[in-house]
Amino acid sequence: MKTNLALLAAVFVLCTAAVRAQNRKDVTSFVNPLIGTDGMGHTFPGACAPFGMVQLSPETDTIPHNVDGKYQGNVYAYCAGYQYHDPTIVGFSHTHLSGTGHSDLGDVMLMPQTGRLLLTPGTASEPDKGYRSRYLHATEKASAGYYEVTLSDNNVRVQLTATPRVGVHKYTFPQGQDARLILDLLHGIYNYDGKVLWSSLRIEDDTLITGYRITNGWARTGYTYFAISFNKPILSYGYRDRKRPKYQGFWRKFDLYHDFPEIGGRDVVAYFNFDNSRSQALTVKVALSAVSTEGARKNLAAEVGGMSFEDVYTATRASWQRELGIIDCHGTDDQKVMLYTSLYHTMINPSIYMDVDRKYRGLDGNIHEATDFDNYTVFSLWDTYRAEHPLLNLLKTDRNTNMVKSMMAHWRQSVHHVLPVWSLMGNEGWCMTGYHAVTVLADAIVKGAPIDKNEAFEAMVSTATWPRFAGLKEYMKLGYAPYDHDATAASNTLEYSFDDWTIYAAALKERRTGIAEQFARRALNYRNTFDPAVGFAVPRYANGSFKKDFDPFQTYNEGFIEGNSWNFSFHVPQDVYGLIGVMGGEQAFLKKLDELFEMDLPAVYYKDNEDITADCLVGGYVHGNEPSHHVPYLYAWTSAPWTAQRRLRGIMNKMYRNMIRGLGGNDDCGQMSAWYIFTALGFYPVCPGSDQYVLGAPYMPYMNVTLPNGKQLVVRANRVSDKNCYVQSVKMNGKPYTKLYVTHAELLRGCTLEFTMGSKPNRKRGLAREDKPYSMTVGE
Repeated sequence: MKTNLALLAAVFVLCTAAVRAQNRKDVTSFVNPLIGTDGMGHTFPGACAPFGMVQLSPETDTIPHNVDGKYQGNVYAYCAGYQYHDPTIVGFSHTHLSGTGHSDLGDVMLMPQTGRLLLTPGTASEPDKGYRSRYLHATEKASAGYYEVTLSDNNVRVQLTATPRVGVHKYTFPQGQDARLILDLLHGIYNYDGKVLWSSLRIEDDTLITGYRITNGWARTGYTYFAISFNKPILSYGYRDRKRPKYQGFWRKFDLYHDFPEIGGRDVVAYFNFDNSRSQALTVKVALSAVSTEGARKNLAAEVGGMSFEDVYTATRASWQRELGIIDCHGTDDQKVMLYTSLYHTMINPSIYMDVDRKYRGLDGNIHEATDFDNYTVFSLWDTYRAEHPLLNLLKTDRNTNMVKSMMAHWRQSVHHVLPVWSLMGNEGWCMTGYHAVTVLADAIVKGAPIDKNEAFEAMVSTATWPRFAGLKEYMKLGYAPYDHDATAASNTLEYSFDDWTIYAAALKERRTGIAEQFARRALNYRNTFDPAVGFAVPRYANGSFKKDFDPFQTYNEGFIEGNSWNFSFHVPQDVYGLIGVMGGEQAFLKKLDELFEMDLPAVYYKDNEDITADCLVGGYVHGNEPSHHVPYLYAWTSAPWTAQRRLRGIMNKMYRNMIRGLGGNDDCGQMSAWYIFTALGFYPVCPGSDQYVLGAPYMPYMNVTLPNGKQLVVRANRVSDKNCYVQSVKMNGKPYTKLYVTHAELLRGCTLEFTMGSKPNRKRGLAREDKPYSMTVGE
């Protein structure tokens, strides 16, 4: 009988594993890359591999950032190059940013062509004057690692897939038609005059071309080397330079424009003709490198050498399955689509930025070798320190550690000796405020990442004392950034204060007393920007006075960046009890929180704002821009913690929908999506740099996460729904759990969180002080 019981138990385990595997088998089918592409979403990366440097995507227009120095307002919609409502496609380029409010890239654009040779893109209103083509959404297919469309004007079927460093195209031309490929090396996102400094092509043989281009954009000096191979020989080729140089040296003795294997210029568009007599599909493999064409060729050989298009796509889909399959869930199809699409968004950027031989171009412009880490780029840190990096630290720990090491390499190569602010393609972009890389480093240290602690603290301290950051020199002297010298002084004071707290928290953990004492004082500087007369953060002048005629609803010219005081005043996650105190006590604090979510914010305060639209708002709470993401969880520190549970459910339902314009704001390299995943699980890293995640309420009845150490994190919330959104009680591993937070260590050990849900709040749970999350002070 014992044998039979053992056999039954083994069969049960195997069946359970098989069911789980079956549940996870098709998770890629729930990914919809088109969600969030319209309006402000800017998330469509086309075909890409997880964390790959290649995002092979259609471009639907070529709006310049500026014309003769005058900003073009509609360019903002083309941060990702693709707009769903556009009727034409210009071509397919290999580098994109996901969900950002500013842009660059769009490198190495290809477009199949038949019939008359046209070497300009034309316009959306007159597409027949260029190589662009109309298309129908009915022919589009988009999934993890794959994109397909049929171009209406020439009936070419386009299929795209990618590996981390190689984009693979498959073009099926109509039988009997010419087969031509346009390579436009001028095209780019934010395609202003002068962006391309130089481009070069070499036709190595009849199936391989190499080249590079150098651009001056958000990445101040962007190097993109490439190697392009074809599955059939080139019959003939040529190019035009639409901005011919005034000096051509003795190259002018040749006919450079027809079948000459060396091509160079600032405005190069090339074409390649192929035999289509047997209607064999043209497969094109485009490998990228920031180092050299040799590096691109190595990437090409290592990642796709000898593979068919179908082989590459199968492998890439499998890699997405491995990455996405760490989460199993129960819920509606729409909920699953949003969950897996959100997880997909968190694994597009940051992106790998080194060749297969481990060489990469550094911030100093030199070529380095990453001997003990994988080098990454695209650090949108003003956004991603909040939830994206904490999520990766939990779910993709090794990758996040490599990202931290990449930031430290950036610091070593920086002539200023500062960590990245907004780093992309081996360049510092200096976009946004604060020095939030220190938060990512501190969070990694607190959670046990294996990094060089001595170097990390040196990097954090040198960054946090660099006097060129706006208002920082005065901040270190006065305890706040003065409005006289810093247009975003109030938000800077709040951001610096939090970043300083994270250094304090990491130093405390590592027993570095001197650093801890230095930054403990600075962590409380947020107090100095609160005007007790109004109970809000207000910009303050160097003489100590606060700005008069202050409007806490206004985003512009009130001392804040991309937000107003109503939202930014809650940006004190390190000392919530202290924040409650400077806002006038708990009742005043609760009143402000409720009013933020329930107010009717007049449109005058956002109608001309690129970063904030009505789609971003819940009352006056701006979910579509990142500074507010932790705010709903602040109820946990009050006598009404259940209020967060209702508000979070409403935000999830409004801001994340399975439709084209499904995201209420910029995803910003995965931050909005990381918020969704954490909140669906029922907790959120309100204060990165601590080891705590503040509890909200699960969104789905069941989620099972396989952690990097192989342990399982299981969240159950039977009967959870829009009606049953309130937590009645919680058990951890079968035992009653009264705290309003869980720790990183508890999650890593593997645990089961069971939430009992109901339609009415439990007004007694979570009121004891010992059950509340961390606060630096108790608010005295």
